[in-house]
Amino acid sequence: MLLGDGHLETQNQGKTYRLKVEHSMNQKEYVEWLYEHFKNLVRTVPKEKMKMLGRKQHTSYSFTTYSLGIFRFYAQQFYVGRKKVIPKLISTLLDPVALAVWFMDDGSQKSVRHTTYIIHTLGYSKQDLDRVKSVLQEKFGINVGVHRQYDRWRLYIYSDSADTFRKLIDPYVIPSLKYKLGNTMPKK
Repeated sequence: MLLGDGHLETQNQGKTYRLKVEHSMNQKEYVEWLYEHFKNLVRTVPKEKMKMLGRKQHTSYSFTTYSLGIFRFYAQQFYVGRKKVIPKLISTLLDPVALAVWFMDDGSQKSVRHTTYIIHTLGYSKQDLDRVKSVLQEKFGINVGVHRQYDRWRLYIYSDSADTFRKLIDPYVIPSLKYKLGNTMPKK
């Protein structure tokens, strides 16, 4: 989750951290699914939150874990100061479930006409994404490009690997987010 939208925050200079999960109401089922995996570390069930973004009201659905020392290791790996980074040990952490969660957070099919996928990784450096690109190629045989979008970068799964990527993560993508994989299987 830390590769995507999940984030850790500390209130005591890094002694303990809490995991915060927040998504739009459109992804309520996803938040509920994540909550089931963390509920032993959470005091209250997910809740709706309303806030104003400009003149528009935005409703999100979220939960936060207790502040715990067990999250310190992940904070040390995924953050340099307050900036999120991809850890050097990503090859150890990245498996099909982690990749599916990252895709559910930040992924999409490029378009209806294309048999490719994008992971919108706009907060990471090109160096971080090159590290992930190597892991995806070596560990899973998935060909990935690092493409510039304005002044930032994103991962682009090439069409020759789209079928491999889809088959790898499809068993772990929850039903309400299967649309992100598209309606048809990419061509081989």
